[in-house]
Amino acid sequence: MRQATSVLTLADIGWVGPAALLARFGLELIEVEPGEPIPGSYWGDAEAGIIGSRVHARDDTPVHSLLHEAGHLMVMPPERRAAVHTDASDTQRDEDAVCYLQLLLADTLPGFGRERGFADMDAWGYTFRRGSAKAWFEGDAEDAAAYLASLPHLHGLLPTVMAADTRAA
Repeated sequence: MRQATSVLTLADIGWVGPAALLARFGLELIEVEPGEPIPGSYWGDAEAGIIGSRVHARDDTPVHSLLHEAGHLMVMPPERRAAVHTDASDTQRDEDAVCYLQLLLADTLPGFGRERGFADMDAWGYTFRRGSAKAWFEGDAEDAAAYLASLPHLHGLLPTVMAADTRAA
């Protein structure tokens, strides 16, 4: 994927909020020195990397990338995490749940937020049936929300109001 210059990075929002968020899910955020390769990065460049329960990132790592890769670890059962290195090898259902989760969690990071998450995902090149991250999240992600809600290891960790619960009937 190609980096758009307009996406927010960890340098823009800082490391404290993201580290605290990941810790809530039993994950550790590892800071990689500028210019060094990011261990466990599937896409390379500035993209976040995953190894076990650790998420590796640099100051130039996009916030959406950090949330996405961390989301893969959050969605998978904790007993699977130890074997993960670089590729989460998920199903499409898991990938949808990860995209949904990263948008839910965007509001928990000061300086980021869901609207910015939508914009950054679109700028980065995520593709959705409805044409944009926001349209998918608000009108076509019920299955992803239901799957997340069904994962017992996430009970009590997800935001209490999910987008699917806030749509008009």
